[in-house]
Amino acid sequence: MKLLNELWKSKYLVLRLAFFKVQSDNRNNFLGVLWELLNPAIQIGMYWFVFGLGIRGNADVGGIPFVYWMLAGIVMWFFVNAAITEGTKSIFQKYNLVAKMNFPLTAIPAYVVMSKFYVHIIMVSLMIFVFSIAGYMPSIYYFQLLYFMFMTYLFAFAVSLLASTLATLIRDVQMLVQAGLRILFFISPILWLPNLLPQSIQKIIMLNPFYYLANGYRASLLYNEWYIFEQWPLTLYNLLLVIGLFSVGSILHFKMRDRFADYI
Repeated sequence: MKLLNELWKSKYLVLRLAFFKVQSDNRNNFLGVLWELLNPAIQIGMYWFVFGLGIRGNADVGGIPFVYWMLAGIVMWFFVNAAITEGTKSIFQKYNLVAKMNFPLTAIPAYVVMSKFYVHIIMVSLMIFVFSIAGYMPSIYYFQLLYFMFMTYLFAFAVSLLASTLATLIRDVQMLVQAGLRILFFISPILWLPNLLPQSIQKIIMLNPFYYLANGYRASLLYNEWYIFEQWPLTLYNLLLVIGLFSVGSILHFKMRDRFADYI
């Protein structure tokens, strides 16, 4: 509750700093903010060529062309990966800038994650436009998409809050988080289907939060299913997971924040 109160009081600061971060990250590039979209587009093309055209022979996934099926899941991944990677190192990189100011430290990972969420909103909007051209028109299930976007943001922030605190104390945490994200990416059903694996392994994979989030985006955009309710055990599990990560991150952050200067 203390952390939520601190974030609420600094909400305008978080939103403005996030906007300025998007601009500053690309100020030296000729194409500027466009690189936030071009980089993912290049990776999407590469993944489609290797996994879709090369490995699958461009076969459909449940009646959905592979490129659209992959796109709905990987756009979520681009946001989470960038937000957690930068959020993890946000406090120890920026602490010296705000150490002598009355600055809420929880706002640092919050605005870093929010800056990536701005880009995510643009990418989702472009994806919806592409899907509409392909015949997948907007529907009432887009209300569910808002829920999954919000859940994705909460998950990214909860992990960033916990990881940024730990990374300030032990720098190796940053490398562990990056390695962990790569592992979770390749064992998630973002580029491939786990239905050929044994049932026991499939159930373990379902515990990966990216399984729930990727399929939630697809259900909202392509399959027109109320994934929240049809997979209510997964919904409950992921809500508890986010609450747990947020709680542990909050407790650890307030317990250690007064000692950040010693470690930095």
